[in-house]
Amino acid sequence: MYFWKQLSPSTPHRLAAGTAFGMTDTGTVRPSNEDNFLIDASLGLVAVADGMGGHDSGEVASAEALTSLAQFLRASTDPDSGMAAPNFRASPFDPESADPDAIWSEDTLASMVTLHDGVEFVNQRMYQTNLANRRGDGGGMGTTLTGVWQPAPGAPLLVFHVGDSRLYCYRSGQLTQLTRDQTMYQDAVDAGATDNLPPRNLLLQAIGPSGDVHPELHIQAVQPGDLYLLCSDGMYGSTPDDRIAAMLADARPGQLGECCTELIATALRDGSRDNVTVVLFHCD
Repeated sequence: MYFWKQLSPSTPHRLAAGTAFGMTDTGTVRPSNEDNFLIDASLGLVAVADGMGGHDSGEVASAEALTSLAQFLRASTDPDSGMAAPNFRASPFDPESADPDAIWSEDTLASMVTLHDGVEFVNQRMYQTNLANRRGDGGGMGTTLTGVWQPAPGAPLLVFHVGDSRLYCYRSGQLTQLTRDQTMYQDAVDAGATDNLPPRNLLLQAIGPSGDVHPELHIQAVQPGDLYLLCSDGMYGSTPDDRIAAMLADARPGQLGECCTELIATALRDGSRDNVTVVLFHCD
C-alpha cells in the first residue's frame, strides 16, 4: 500500500532565479490525490506531475517521475553529489532544434541534451516497472511531467513537457501558455474540428505507458518580474485563462501562497472534478 506524500512543502522556496511556492488539493470528487509537485532549489528544478492508472498507481507514478528526474539531473551535473550517473542510452536528440536562431550558449545546449535524456530515463524506468508487472504497452501506471529547469544561475529556463499539465508565463499583463496539451482533443481543435470532439482527457503520450516518448523541450529567456504557473488539468479544465490571468495580476513575490490558495479555490468553485495542483515561480 502506497501512502501519498507531498514531495515539497507548501512554503516559499528560494531559487537562483526567484521564489517558488506550490500547493495541491485532492478536490471534492476524487478519493485520493494522484498529483504531486517538486521544487528543488539546489537543482533549480520546478515541476508538476499528474498520475494515472488507478488509486495507488497514479500516486506512485507522479512521485516517482519527479524524484527520478531530480536524481538523474543531480547525478549528471553535480560531481560532488556522490551519485553515479545512470547507465542509460537515450535516443538521439539535436539541441539545435530548440535553438533555431543560434542564440544560446554551448552550455545551454548541452543542458538541453541532459534534460532530454533525463525525461527519457524517467520514462524507461517507469515503463520497465510496468513490464515487470505485466502491464506494458499502454497499460500500467503513467503520469504527465511538466516543468522548468535552470541548470545554472543566470541561465535560461529549460522547459520540458509530456502530457497535458501546463506551463504559463504571466509577463507585462499578458498570460501566455508555453506548452501544448498533448491530447486527442487538442489535435482535433488544431485541425479545425468543431463537432464531435474527443474527450479532453485522452492523452497522446505520457510517462510510463510506452517505451517511446517524445518530450516537448524549449528554451525560455527569463525577464525580471516573470511569473510562471505550472498546473495540472484540474486547474485549467473548468477555469478560463482570463480568470487565471486576473488572479496572477495581483500576485506579489511575498504573496504566492495566497495566490495558490485562491487559484485552487476558484478551480473548485468553477466545478473542477479533478485533483488540483498549482506551482507559482516568480523571477527576480
